[in-house]
Amino acid sequence: TITFDSNIDDTYDEYVFKFYNIHPSADNTYFQVNFRDGSSAYDATKTTTFFRAYHDEAGTSTALEYRTADDLAQGTGVQRLAGGVGNGNDENTAGYLHLFNPSSTTFVKHFIARTIQNEGSSDFAVDTYIAGYCNVTAAIDGVQFSMASGNIDAGTIKMYGVV
Repeated sequence: TITFDSNIDDTYDEYVFKFYNIHPSADNTYFQVNFRDGSSAYDATKTTTFFRAYHDEAGTSTALEYRTADDLAQGTGVQRLAGGVGNGNDENTAGYLHLFNPSSTTFVKHFIARTIQNEGSSDFAVDTYIAGYCNVTAAIDGVQFSMASGNIDAGTIKMYGVV
């Protein structure tokens, strides 16, 4: 688990998290995010949408699909960012997450994310798109990234403030 629990405040209107070469210790697992809204728990209520495009190494299978199993409807659990990430040395995920106006105590907090990953179980390249909002009027003061099983074995996550 990697937690950003300081410096998310009203200094910037937008925060961008970029992740590079995120490599899980467990094979075929999810990279995910959750948000803290002033308490000690990372359980902000979220409504999201999730779709992806994929293509296998052999060039025999492609698709563009909406994934209802990976989006949330007023959920407090983690939001999946990348699914089925492999733990082979040639498998990882990378991408970004934009969090807009997290310090607002009037409006919901929107976010968008995009990841690309190698699915470990099937050798697919998967391009994922996520969008949604934290349906809270409290400020979002923490962001936490994790794997659904195992841990983040390697990789870099950077946070940037945007005026």
